[in-house]
Amino acid sequence: MKVGTGFGGTWLTEVPASIQKAESLGYDFASTPETQHDSMLAAAVAAAYSTKIGIQTSVTIAFPRSPMVLAMEAWDLQHMTKGRFAIGLGSQVKGHNINRFSTEWPGAPATRMKEYIRMMRAVFHSFRTGEKPNYVGKYYHYTLMTPNFNPGPIEYDDPKIGLACVGDAMARVAGEVADVVMPHGFMTDKYMRDVLLPNVAIGMKRAGKTWNDIEVTGGGFTVFGESESEIEQGLERLRQPISFYGSTRSYHEVFEVHNLKDLGIQLHELSLQGKWDEMRRVIPEDVLRTFAQTSTYDKLPEFIRDHREYAKRISVAMPTSTPEQRERFAHVMGEIQKIRTPGVPRGMEAAV
Repeated sequence: MKVGTGFGGTWLTEVPASIQKAESLGYDFASTPETQHDSMLAAAVAAAYSTKIGIQTSVTIAFPRSPMVLAMEAWDLQHMTKGRFAIGLGSQVKGHNINRFSTEWPGAPATRMKEYIRMMRAVFHSFRTGEKPNYVGKYYHYTLMTPNFNPGPIEYDDPKIGLACVGDAMARVAGEVADVVMPHGFMTDKYMRDVLLPNVAIGMKRAGKTWNDIEVTGGGFTVFGESESEIEQGLERLRQPISFYGSTRSYHEVFEVHNLKDLGIQLHELSLQGKWDEMRRVIPEDVLRTFAQTSTYDKLPEFIRDHREYAKRISVAMPTSTPEQRERFAHVMGEIQKIRTPGVPRGMEAAV
C-alpha cells in the first residue's frame, strides 16, 4: 500500500517546507490540489525541493487548458523528478468551467475527458518516438509536431494519468483510459461499491484491462483519531465539506444512493442564497455517521485491510508535532505500507 499526504493549496513559498516534511516523514507520495493556487506550479516547486517522494496533482482542472500544454508540463516534470510525477485530472462542474474559467462546457464531459487523455498520450508518444501525430477526435485533434517543438524522449516511463470521478460516466472513462482512479472526496463507501467501482470495471472491460492495470485510491469520507472523543470532533468538522459539495447538483447522485435527495436540493437552494453557515447546520447527525467510516489510529492498519481491499494508494494524516508523535506515526505508517491488498473490490474478482 502506498501512503500519501497533501501539500500545496497555498502560496508557492510554503511548498518547499511542506514537501520536505512529507518526504522526511516517509510518505510514498504527496498530492497538491487546485483550489486557490495552480497545481502544476506547486508540483514544479515540490519537484525542485524533493528527491524521492512521488508528486501528483489532485487535481489539475483539465478543460480550461489545452491537452498539449498539460502534456508538455507533465513531460518536463517527469524528467525533473526522474520518474516520480503523476498528473491527476478533473473536469470541475459546469458552472465553474463557464463562469470562473470562462471555458466552454461540453454536452458530454466524460466523452471529452476520454479524448483529452488520449490526446495527452498521443503527445507523449510523439515526444518519445518522433513519429508524426495523427490523433483526431470530436473535441481535440493533434496532427502537427515538428522537431523544433519536440523536447524528445526521456529516460523514464510516461507520466501516469489519474482521473477524478464521481458520476458513473466519468468512472467508466477512468477505468478505460486512466492509470489511477481517483474517487472524489464527496463519496461514501456504499456509493463507491454500488456505483463507482462497478462502472470503473465496465470501462476496464472496454479497454481489455484488469484490476492489475490500474491503481485505485482509497476514497470516501473517513475520520481517524486517537480516541472516540477525537473521532466525534472529526465528524463535526465534516459538516462543512458535506454541505459544500452536497450543494452541487452534479454530486447529488451520492445523496440519492442514501435516499437523501431532498437534503441535496435543500443545500443547493441555501447555496444560491449564500447561506453557508446555515448549510452546515442542516446536516443531520445521522448523515455524518452515514457518510464517514471511522477508526482509531491503533486500528488503522486493520481498517485498511478490511475496508480498502480495492485500493493500492491511500492518504493518511496523523499528528507529528512531537518526537513521540512522529515515532507513533512511523510505526502505524510502516504497518500500513506492509499491507498487500488484492486491488480488487470484494465480489468483483471475476468481473474483469
